[in-house]
Amino acid sequence: MTAIRCQSSHPGSIRSFLQLQMVLKFVEGIGLPRSTPRPRWRSALLGLIAFIGLLLPAASVRALELRVAIEEQTSQIQLGSSTQATLKNGAGQVVAQIPAGGGFVAQATGGQVVVSQWRDQQFWVEPSDNGYVFIDDKWYRGRTQVVATGSGLTAINVVDLEHYLYSVVGSEMPTNWPLEALKAQAVTARTYVLYKRQRGTNPLFDVGDTTTWQVYGGLAKEASTTQAAVEATRGQVLTHNGQLIEAVFHSSSGGHTENVEDIWSSPRPYLRGVVDFDQGAPVFQWMEQVSAADLRQKISGVGNVLSMTPEQTTPRGRIVTMRVTGDTGSRVIRGDELRRALGLRSTLFTVTPQFGRVASAGNVASAPTVFFISGRGFGHGVGMSQWGAYGMAAHGYNYQQILGHYYQGVGLSNIQVQ
Repeated sequence: MTAIRCQSSHPGSIRSFLQLQMVLKFVEGIGLPRSTPRPRWRSALLGLIAFIGLLLPAASVRALELRVAIEEQTSQIQLGSSTQATLKNGAGQVVAQIPAGGGFVAQATGGQVVVSQWRDQQFWVEPSDNGYVFIDDKWYRGRTQVVATGSGLTAINVVDLEHYLYSVVGSEMPTNWPLEALKAQAVTARTYVLYKRQRGTNPLFDVGDTTTWQVYGGLAKEASTTQAAVEATRGQVLTHNGQLIEAVFHSSSGGHTENVEDIWSSPRPYLRGVVDFDQGAPVFQWMEQVSAADLRQKISGVGNVLSMTPEQTTPRGRIVTMRVTGDTGSRVIRGDELRRALGLRSTLFTVTPQFGRVASAGNVASAPTVFFISGRGFGHGVGMSQWGAYGMAAHGYNYQQILGHYYQGVGLSNIQVQ
């Protein structure tokens, strides 16, 4: 694995800058950005190439490639290339030439990858002239590796780090947001993926392409704005004591981010709860309604739910554990488990039961018929709030200030490949 070291380009920490004037300005509210429809690249290949512009890489940082798992444990994978490409076997030998725009199917057979008349433990698709590769239903920069495992095929996109970020920034944040917010996302995403890469244990790939890692959608999620944000911050990462930080982020905290140890187990000096500036987020406040019948299906072991009472919360009110009491018993459920079961945006919520009335019993309240769930924010609430970054950028703050607020006491450094 290529070694990474960080060289500080800005000695000292990024200083916290919050002022009361900013708080008062923000409370006045911000306008919500309109999402710009993003093109899907299942249309003509010429349209794809015309839309995506290649940017020249900066000379100061040598290329660093990531191995991103696009498909795992599948029986077959569609592959292709926008330009003429070579198909190589596991020994690096060229076994076929793929014409520009050509495609084929790789299948898992007998523990090997089978492509037409060729079979091996792995194959590579390497396009020429900065071409793009096709994996199932999306186009990607870089190369493709297909490997046979005991559970099927794994397709890996081997791609330059900065080109990977072109797509991640557009996958994680609307591309029409202020450039300073996109730059903050670029630095955060670069730091996060390299942190995960350093600690990865999978021999085949460094990261995946889902929210478990960070979302990577290929060319379809790129835009000129995301390319500009990545290039303007090329090679920049967040460090603490000379080491990459765990730069987690989320959509919206609902007004205040959390200390990491109140959400997960290990404290981090840079992941401290701070005032958020996400009041303009459409998910800043939200309401859900769950019927008693649905709740009985989603929460087992208690019968008809009668009450839901927080047993432990974070200092900001997020549910750590909730006691759910029913007519046949009660149980304590973790907040994150309850969030998944009910499909909620965050664990920052309260539950209010709505009772029906029984006329034959003198209009006495019966068991709850529906539960109203009132919540705030979207995500775990730790690290950078994306809607907070939007709000700060909209008020004229730059990406260094945004990062310095959400990650306390960190430095902005440049990576160097060894």
